[in-house]
Amino acid sequence: MGILLAITSGFAGGVLLRSIFSFGWAPICFALLLAALLFFVPRILSAYSPTPLERTSSNFLTGLGAVFFLFAALGMLRMSLADTPLPTSFAAHLSERVAYDGIVVADPDLRDAKQRVEVRVSEGKTSTILLVVAPRSSRVSVGDRVHVTGTLEVPKPFMGDNGRPFRYDRYLERVGVRFTLSFGSIHTVAPAPWYSVPAMLARAKHAFLGGLESALPEPYSSLAGGILIGGKAGLGNELQDAFARSGLIQIIVLSGYNVMVIAEWVLLMFSRTKLSRRWSTAAGALAVLIFVGIAGASATAIRAMLMAFIALYARATGRTYAASRALLIVVFLMLLFNPLYLAFDPGFDLSVAATAGLIWLAPLIETRLIRIKSIFLRGVLATTLAAQVSVLPLLLYETGNLSLVAVPANLIVTPIVPLTMAFSAIAGFAGLILSSIAPLFVTILAFPAYLLNTFIIEVAEKAAALPAAAFLIPLFPIWLVVLLYVALIFIASSKRFSTTSQLRLAKNAST
Repeated sequence: MGILLAITSGFAGGVLLRSIFSFGWAPICFALLLAALLFFVPRILSAYSPTPLERTSSNFLTGLGAVFFLFAALGMLRMSLADTPLPTSFAAHLSERVAYDGIVVADPDLRDAKQRVEVRVSEGKTSTILLVVAPRSSRVSVGDRVHVTGTLEVPKPFMGDNGRPFRYDRYLERVGVRFTLSFGSIHTVAPAPWYSVPAMLARAKHAFLGGLESALPEPYSSLAGGILIGGKAGLGNELQDAFARSGLIQIIVLSGYNVMVIAEWVLLMFSRTKLSRRWSTAAGALAVLIFVGIAGASATAIRAMLMAFIALYARATGRTYAASRALLIVVFLMLLFNPLYLAFDPGFDLSVAATAGLIWLAPLIETRLIRIKSIFLRGVLATTLAAQVSVLPLLLYETGNLSLVAVPANLIVTPIVPLTMAFSAIAGFAGLILSSIAPLFVTILAFPAYLLNTFIIEVAEKAAALPAAAFLIPLFPIWLVVLLYVALIFIASSKRFSTTSQLRLAKNAST
């Protein structure tokens, strides 16, 4: 576990350092030199240690340091390789009106009057992805071959509401977008072929959302869709602001939590079938993969999907599943694949922080709540506090939004989210299949989802309306974020939460 932590933290630290600062080979070589010194020098000096035990302990600790700096150098190198120049065949036409034929690669992002569409285009042997900003009048879907025109530009950083520059260019680059097409137009040349898997998944998503619209009125259908597969369209700015001020915005954004709930449902369902363990595990993995494909393969969803795959594999092989090791392995692999996730994908960072909090902080918090008799209440309170504490430094850095009602609001809402997901799924399928032949039956089936979504909206609005429910911190420096997470790591690994302390607390509670 210690070696895996040193590998992942070192690699992530190197990626983060190279993401913030632009430098050449000198820091990479310095990190390699430190790794070599920490590995070889203590082993040479250990011959003079008094006892073999002291030599072993010293060599182990310095060995961890050597691994950390070695992978920090590799992280800096990987980020350097990802820092590629713009394709010259496209960069030569910057600020010009251009026209391309391409393929829509992601669901259009619909706004009030505009839509933002990611289109993969080619120029000679070079291909890239354009973000086309065009009117909503032209309807396009994933997999369609389209003709786009507009002014070719490079996305630029801008100043956010919290007074901190937002690297919009890097934010788009993390999904492969290198250029924008402003003042654009987009027209379908040919619809997606029937065998296009992304197109089929997108059609399934929109068919299901259409079923929700048939079963539930707005904004409840949009909230149900957001809770199930993510998305804030249809909620309106006021309601979105209420969810943000109340600290509940995460439940309407596709996160690892949604994926893990689906994975648990799948495991429960297939555990009751007569399929063999391997076949049920394969079916479960396929179901999770389809769900992530339908919902949108964001970095947070992929992280949760990979952890679910590891859990399914452990179940199939009869091995023990360690969530902490799974998280470290998945984070390392994802940053190795795309290092831009770390510094330029806030959703990925928040998802990792929340998961780490649930793994390492929640058990420690629960030991301090041993006086609470209800196991369910104690568990909910511990997980809610752990998730909120673990994401707070990042939230303050990314948004500056400090919600003082987030903990009580999440304590009320979080326990019913899986139930809301289940009844919203029933409502969506009922609206999809039965809306034209049995609308009254659809209304009956959708009524529990309506009540639950109404309750969540009421909690969000009432919590957001409280005096001083939230306020904006104008500037939260990155060094303070790092310092706070170092403190959390120290607390999580502290000996104060030993087994003896837990037993003493339990004994005091019982008396």
